[in-house]
Amino acid sequence: MMKITTDDINYNTKDLTENGPAQLYSLKFLEGQTQKIRNKTVVYQPAQRTYVAELKAEIEKCGIRPVALDAQPDE
Repeated sequence: MMKITTDDINYNTKDLTENGPAQLYSLKFLEGQTQKIRNKTVVYQPAQRTYVAELKAEIEKCGIRPVALDAQPDE
């Protein structure tokens, strides 16, 4: 007999209706997909930081100055 925990409360799956196992399967699938996304994020974040650092270096190299937020664009 499998137990599930939700909101820190344990339940026996044998007490679920026939719809329960389908909901449990969907939840497990979703949790797996969410973990895959988290794993990808961990891989992508260092690359993102590298690109930001390289872009900042390029901006400094070119001597580009910040644009004032309240400045009107050139017409």
